[in-house]
Amino acid sequence: MRIADSYFRKWIATLVVAVVFVFFQQTAMRDSRSEATATSVIETGVLPQAGARLQFKATAYCKGQTTASGVGVRTGIAAADPAILPVGSVVRLETPNPRYSGVWTVMDTGPAVRGRTVDLYLWSCKEALQFGRRSVRLTVLRLGWSPENSLPGMVDSLFRKREAEARLRQGAGEAGSPTAPVAPRPTPAPVTNPDTK
Repeated sequence: MRIADSYFRKWIATLVVAVVFVFFQQTAMRDSRSEATATSVIETGVLPQAGARLQFKATAYCKGQTTASGVGVRTGIAAADPAILPVGSVVRLETPNPRYSGVWTVMDTGPAVRGRTVDLYLWSCKEALQFGRRSVRLTVLRLGWSPENSLPGMVDSLFRKREAEARLRQGAGEAGSPTAPVAPRPTPAPVTNPDTK
């Protein structure tokens, strides 16, 4: 069976090759970008939560005028992989140099910022180049914009501790002091609207 003898066979062979070509083009190719994201998620097991202390690599940048969130660049802003630290996250960095240690807000992303890497904005390009690539300890204070994903502050902790102590005293009843009776709440009268009659 020779393909060259018949136009029908040539047409079928071309169609089969085209279908196979399209099939292979539609499959997801694994490249360095997808590998970096997959590796970082596998390393952490789950996305970080507020209070998580993680080992990250830190770099610095100095170019640009507007971040991915639309805010102008300034010291205290960092870029991170949105799959790990979404925009709006607040982190505390611990670096060997106390000048760069402190609280940073993730307001930017970047094509080179993948995985467990945080890119710090520094005003001076000379200083950013000298910063290089360093290992840092990162503590997640808030993950994204939601305050529900925040690390509880000292006031919250003290308030919750006081509430727990009050519940224990009320439940066990302190020795020698009677528990005060709780008065029933009055039921509110139904509100009528004169316009609906």
